[in-house]
Order: sequence, then structure tokens, then C-alpha cells
Amino acid sequence: MDELNLEKWIRLVPDFPQQGVLFRDVMPLLQEHFSATVDALSGLLSEAAWRDVEVVVGVEARGFLLASALAYAHRKGLLVVRKPGKLPPPVLEQSYALEYGSDRLQLSALAAPSRVVVVDDVLATGGTLRACCRLLQAGGHSIQAMLTLINLAELNTFEWEGQAVRSLWIYGQSMG
Repeated sequence: MDELNLEKWIRLVPDFPQQGVLFRDVMPLLQEHFSATVDALSGLLSEAAWRDVEVVVGVEARGFLLASALAYAHRKGLLVVRKPGKLPPPVLEQSYALEYGSDRLQLSALAAPSRVVVVDDVLATGGTLRACCRLLQAGGHSIQAMLTLINLAELNTFEWEGQAVRSLWIYGQSMG
């Protein structure tokens, strides 16, 4: 199934979680077309790029689903970045700003430094992904690429060390 047909399964929810926000719900897409979605996300990197990756990193929570499937498909390790209190110590921690507030992320300090691909569902302001990249860098990991299903480009200009996020769908200001 091509990306245009997959995109039709993203449910638009106006005024959620607050007035004026158009929420893009990817759960119907994942429920109906999980394999095709993972295949499309996987295709954002070449086979040569995947060979250079050792570990796929999933960002809480929907990033876990996508990262797990990609790690399995490419026979890579899996690492997770979680909200506080979910990982046993020792952990590295990073605070960050969200579109709707602030939060913190943690990463196991025991994870061996690896060449990683970071995976999340949506890139909004870039706060979560920036915090994740800072954590990974603090842990000695080398970020090879960052993948998301959706990039809300009207809310961010995010890149990490000159590297842009690769996304299946990019929504700009005029696209609503």
C-alpha cells in the first residue's frame, strides 16, 4: 500500500487536546495497516544505512511500537527512552518543553554506546526528540538517523547536528 493510501487512515481530531489544535491520531492507521506502515517507515533509510545501525531507539510511547517492529525487521537491538520512574537506575535524564507543557525523559546509563536510529510517531515542536538526542549523546551513542511518521513542520525547524528528521508525512502551515 502506498503512502497516500496509508495517510487516509490517520484520523483528524479538531480541538484536541486543546482548542485550536488539530490532532492527528495514528492509531487507526496502526490498527489497520501496521505492517505496511512499518515497511514505509523502514523505506526512509536505504539498506546500506540500515546496515550501519546497531540499535533502534523508541521514544515513549508510540515510538516503542514502531521501533520494536523496525528492530525486529532489520535484526537490530532495541533501546527505549522513557518517562521518569519507568527505568531502573542508573539513568541519564533530560528535561524538555512540550507543545502543551514540559516533561522529562530517561535513558538507561548502562546501555552500551551504539550507532542508533531514533523512532517516534510525531515530531511537533521538537522538544521530545531534542531531549532524546541529548540523552543518547550523553550516553555515548551515535545518531545515524531520526524517523517519524508525521512531522508537523509548521511547529518546528528541528534538526540534530545538521541532520534532518525523515518522515512519511510532513504537514506545513498551509496544509492544516
